[in-house]
Amino acid sequence: MVGIESFGAYIPWHRLDRQQFLKAWGGFAIPGERSVAYYDEDSVTMAVEASTNCLKGFDAQKIDGVYFATTSAPYKEKQSAATMALALNMRADIRTADFTTSLRCGSTAMLMAYDSIKAGSANSILVAAADCRIAAPSGMTEQSLGDGGAAFLVGNRDVVAEILYTYSVSDDLVATWRGENDVFLRGWEERMVMDEGYSRIVPIAINGILKKGGVKKEDFNKVVFDPPGDARRHGKVAAELGFKPEQLQDPLGLFMNMGMTGSAMAPQMLSAALETAKAGDKILYCGHGNGADAMILQVTDAITKLPERRGMTKHLSVKKSYENYESLLKWRDIVPLEAARRPDKQHIRLPATWRDRKVLLGLWGVKCRKCGQPQYDNGAMSTPPIRVCAKCQSQDDFDDYCFAGRMATVSSFTHDQLAPVVDPPASIVLVEFEGGGRAFFDLTDRDPAEIKVGTKVEFTFRKLQLDRGLTNYFWKVRPARF
Repeated sequence: MVGIESFGAYIPWHRLDRQQFLKAWGGFAIPGERSVAYYDEDSVTMAVEASTNCLKGFDAQKIDGVYFATTSAPYKEKQSAATMALALNMRADIRTADFTTSLRCGSTAMLMAYDSIKAGSANSILVAAADCRIAAPSGMTEQSLGDGGAAFLVGNRDVVAEILYTYSVSDDLVATWRGENDVFLRGWEERMVMDEGYSRIVPIAINGILKKGGVKKEDFNKVVFDPPGDARRHGKVAAELGFKPEQLQDPLGLFMNMGMTGSAMAPQMLSAALETAKAGDKILYCGHGNGADAMILQVTDAITKLPERRGMTKHLSVKKSYENYESLLKWRDIVPLEAARRPDKQHIRLPATWRDRKVLLGLWGVKCRKCGQPQYDNGAMSTPPIRVCAKCQSQDDFDDYCFAGRMATVSSFTHDQLAPVVDPPASIVLVEFEGGGRAFFDLTDRDPAEIKVGTKVEFTFRKLQLDRGLTNYFWKVRPARF
């Protein structure tokens, strides 16, 4: 039996009321709000967040591969899945791959994982989809987009949803695109895109898999397929296919509260459907973009044994609503700002980041064999390795110790209003790890007025610096809100 063993999702904490677009540019505002990745987030960090949510209760060392799906990868040449594997503390002898350039790359990556496991070349593969797409200011596309991610552990042990049938169709209609040198999305006239693309291809894929599986439309408890830029077209296609409104995984609600999250949209909708699924439920899933991929899944009894996760529901309920459109322009580096009157940051040192990749990306420290004191050195690139125990002073007598996934408590903090950061103040905290150990970290996703000694924080994988096209990733902390 091959299918989904676990699932997870992520939606950024920050949301922007779409009325702010109207105030900035005039015209027409779509109702609701959209999710906005913070200035230190991108598709990789959101995929790591969703994957961490997905892997709760699972041993990452037993996973055989990582597939990352996105249309907004930070690199044109460099694999992001390998970075994710380090951040998630996976083995080195695994298969990693990036899937990109199509909005259905999330479903395509899932099908590739399914085929690999069915063929016996792997037992489990993590598939994560995330997008942080940028549209030109003042257009309706800017309002309709959103940022987020979803992740699935595809495997052959204790699956919560078995993949029964798959079906794919290819189509070369140009709807949205970005050329080699484009920063912003481009799109063609909506009626042609909808009539000749979405409204034609999605029914072909869905009717194709229904015929292949010999399944009736009324047999499905949930029907999941991503909406286009006009969410109303989703309902029209569903009605023409003969599905009842109660069968549909609500895309309009997600669009109103989050926006269209690109390659993550259909996977996020599937994650939301699985959150409320019961054993025996049948789910029809379809991802669209330059064609379509469709699957029929059946939920198993193992769904009741899956540990509780944040998923879509909890992430949607926790947010900070912004009434400042200019923040979006700053966070995406769309408008040039006056440079800080400070010395330039040092260049990223590739030999040092490679040498200390386990410490920096995996959040590994050491634990004294004699007294059991954990220690973490987040100045690894500028200081010698830890050789002396801070508690008992024993020398060179340590075991490796992973701090990832541990909660911490703020012991001391500062908010620096003069530091050159995108969203001042710069918040720095000294944290006490759960289980022992302390270290300094940047604080993100925070309201400075709410931070105090004793605040519980959790770790989150974020961007630290962009230098000469290189993204420096590291761990920050944020207030625990769940």
